[in-house]
Amino acid sequence: MISVRVALPDGRAYEVMVGAGVRHQLARVVADVVPHAKRAAVVTQAGIGDALDPGIEHRTFLLGDGEEHKRLSSVETLCSSWSQWGVTRNDVVIAVGGGIVTDVAGFAASCYLRGVAVIYVSTTLLGMIDAAVGGKTGVNLVEGKNLVGAFWQPSAVLCDTEFLDTLSERERQCGLGEMAKYHFLGGADLDELPLEQRVARCVELKAAMVATDERESGVRATLNYGHTLAHALEIHTHHDMRHGEAVAVGLIFAAELAHRLGRIDAVRVAEHRRVVGGYNLAMTLPSGVDDDTLVMLMGRDKKAVDGITFVLDGPRGVEQVTGVARSDIDAALAALR
Repeated sequence: MISVRVALPDGRAYEVMVGAGVRHQLARVVADVVPHAKRAAVVTQAGIGDALDPGIEHRTFLLGDGEEHKRLSSVETLCSSWSQWGVTRNDVVIAVGGGIVTDVAGFAASCYLRGVAVIYVSTTLLGMIDAAVGGKTGVNLVEGKNLVGAFWQPSAVLCDTEFLDTLSERERQCGLGEMAKYHFLGGADLDELPLEQRVARCVELKAAMVATDERESGVRATLNYGHTLAHALEIHTHHDMRHGEAVAVGLIFAAELAHRLGRIDAVRVAEHRRVVGGYNLAMTLPSGVDDDTLVMLMGRDKKAVDGITFVLDGPRGVEQVTGVARSDIDAALAALR
């Protein structure tokens, strides 16, 4: 097992445990980090978290499967169900699943009674290296992804790598799309590591950014590398293109755009293509997407502050960039067709 400490301002911190079988330590973790809890509301999806025992009285609350359940009505349903069962502010929410489960359950936990503790048991590669760490929770609107949410840090995160053996190939590829991002955020050594250490290394990289910028006002925004186009693609394709798949294409778009702006050279673009291609991920736009729609959706991205805000590679590394001309955006999109 590998333990990664996520340090936060004001002395707050929590542990991310990565390894085979760590889910079996859930009861101990609950007793350690929320010793006052008498009840646990376990939020999961069918067939995922039924066998987990938090060591205290608990009840399971199911979310539907699919991005269409990442919405405000799901948060309302959870909160109403918790109230009917009698969950108090001293109790704990345990989210068992991938990013949809942790995003929705975490947001509901942040709202219910103005905040109850939450523990994540992440079951997907994408969730382990992204959604379960850092405290960003949220749901989608028709207008865009993650436009309603809250910063609400978990009390602990358990990343049991045994769950990864049960993932479909497409779900695994989604996680690899997010992992590819970390190659350009300080993870140049990821190619050399076995999977468990890769997961832990990605968590370490994210934890370092969260420690210095919990509320995403500066350096943490670089974790959105590849995401500006990715979120637009997800919405435009009605989520037929999944998150990690879209991030992979978004990384190539960001590299092509940075090259067009003179921020990086062709060798660096080739490195992006090598990394993404090395994970056997698509690097072209899906058929049927429209440039005008993509640009409109990118303008609604949650990090937009002055027109479309891109996260691009450059001489100082990956950083936020504004004021990009439409002609450059179109040219970068054309390079992906």
